[in-house]
Order: sequence, then C-alpha cells, then structure tokens
Amino acid sequence: MPITPTEASAQAREICGLAPIVPVLVVHDVTHARPLAEALVAGGLPALEVTLRTPAALDVIAEMAKVEGGVVGAGTLVTPDDVTKAIEAGAKFGVSPGATDPLLDACEAQGLPLLPGAATASEAMALLARGYDMLKFFPAEASGGAPALKAIGAPLPQISFCPTGGVSPKNAATYLSLSNVVCAGGSWVAPSDLVKAGDWAAITSLAKEASQLARA
Repeated sequence: MPITPTEASAQAREICGLAPIVPVLVVHDVTHARPLAEALVAGGLPALEVTLRTPAALDVIAEMAKVEGGVVGAGTLVTPDDVTKAIEAGAKFGVSPGATDPLLDACEAQGLPLLPGAATASEAMALLARGYDMLKFFPAEASGGAPALKAIGAPLPQISFCPTGGVSPKNAATYLSLSNVVCAGGSWVAPSDLVKAGDWAAITSLAKEASQLARA
C-alpha cells in the first residue's frame, strides 16, 4: 500500500523512538540471525537494522522478522530493487546512506517507511521539501560529529535525526543529548567476535547498557 513522505517519516520516527540505539548489523551467517535478534530485543533494543552488505542479509532479515518483539529493517537500501527484496524478506522499515528520487519513489509506492540519509543542510532541506523530517545523519563522525549536527539543527529545528557512522559508547551520549536526535545507530552492541562465538548473553548485556542511555 503506498505511503506519503509525511506518513513514512511519522512511522520512522515511531520506530526510532523505541530505544535510544538502533543496532546496525552486518550478519554473515543466517544461523546467527534469530539468536542475535532475540539477544538484542531481550536487552531492550527492538528496532534492528540489517545492512544489505552480505549475501546472507535478506535471509537474515527473514529470520529476524520471526522474533517476537523485534522490528526489523533493511539498511543500505540503494536501488528500487533493494526495496522490493527487503519488503519480500519481511523488512518493516528501510534505511539508506543517502537519498535519490528513484529510491524514495520505490519506498513510497511500496509502503516502506524510509530513514533517508543526509550529511549536509542542503540534503536535509531537499528531503524536508519532499516531506521527510526524520532523517539519518551519515556518516556522522566523518561529517563533523555532534557539533555539526547541532549546527544543522539550529536553522532546521523541524528535522530530527538518527546519527550513524562512528557512533560509539564514547560519544553516543553526546549525540543523544541533542534536541534534534531521536536515536543513534551503532554496531558496538553486536561485535563480530561475540556474534561468531555465539555469546548471546554478552550481547544482551551490551544492549541493556545501550538501552539505558538518556535522550534529550
């Protein structure tokens, strides 16, 4: 069912509001999908972004979509074909490093709430003009970090962000203290060594710590 940009942003904002951190997941082995999702949800991080960076990604989304309490999205959406495949796999929202008209058109036509990426005021203004007011700030640290995002927010207070890219336990609280930040995306809650080892208890512990981070 088609969705408008305003509806897409409202739904994306609601998903972003579920927890202060959205795990950004690069999963290579589909057998890790369900226990990883269960560990993160148990730790208080229900919104999960599975990046389309591995051959297993779509199968991982399909498995994670079965986990009760989780809301699974597809990250690194670049083309309309990515959108179609993500929806077929069970993704409930999408995340993109940037935004193009073909990508936005595809998400709107197929009813997928999208968190489109922006790194500059001009990019953010272009998306706002189309109707998007909940955006991904990417790559966050490389684009100037929290000071840059705060500066962008001064003239554009109507836009909210999920900074991703270089967000870590050391700087997450600084990002979350900004009035224009709803949540942040981070990969540290599911480090590859713990995933490979199947140490789900440790991942749940990291998720619990992240879920307690305070937001503005």
